[in-house]
Amino acid sequence: MKVVIIDYGMGNLFSVRRAVEVNGATDIEVSADPSRLAHADRVILPGVGAFADGMAGLTRAGFIPAIRDYVALGRPLLGICLGMQMLLEHSDEFGDTSGLGLIPGHVRGIDRATDDGKRRKLPSIGWARLQPEAPWEGTILADLPPGAAVYFLHSFHAVPSERADLLASYDHLGTTVTAAIRRGNVTGAQFHPEKSGPVGLGIIAAFLAQSTGA
Repeated sequence: MKVVIIDYGMGNLFSVRRAVEVNGATDIEVSADPSRLAHADRVILPGVGAFADGMAGLTRAGFIPAIRDYVALGRPLLGICLGMQMLLEHSDEFGDTSGLGLIPGHVRGIDRATDDGKRRKLPSIGWARLQPEAPWEGTILADLPPGAAVYFLHSFHAVPSERADLLASYDHLGTTVTAAIRRGNVTGAQFHPEKSGPVGLGIIAAFLAQSTGA
């Protein structure tokens, strides 16, 4: 199995690669060459930073058509943090920016105002417990019990257009925030599995084990 981790200048590449290696994968390529996706069995799109910068990086490197072509083959793709957000159609972070459009929906800021009129602390940073929004069987969360804790660092989150594409959420100081989304062979994790200890390694293992066309 060949695993390609996309390098467009905005990801925790070493940590993601290490999490894949720990799970026994040996054919791993961190690549800035879009043509390498045609040879991949699994692709990971990591990312940290602003949505517009991420999309600009993918555009400059020529990855956008390559990612869409790869997904059309039915092979599993995992977006992590900013990589997850870019799976959607657009984001309103610092103005409206188009995304990859692989999952219908948009990215917006986590609600800053609490029910009692106070300001919610952002970014959301630290450990939080995942809550199911759809059945986890056959997904990257399949082996987790509800309430498993993972590590987050973000101020914006995904809002899928279709409820069925929402896989998991978590509570941040009284507001529900998207934690994971999925449509067919495309999955997004707002949290960082590579920073989430044994739980995160198990999530990477489940991604590697997904069947083509799942």
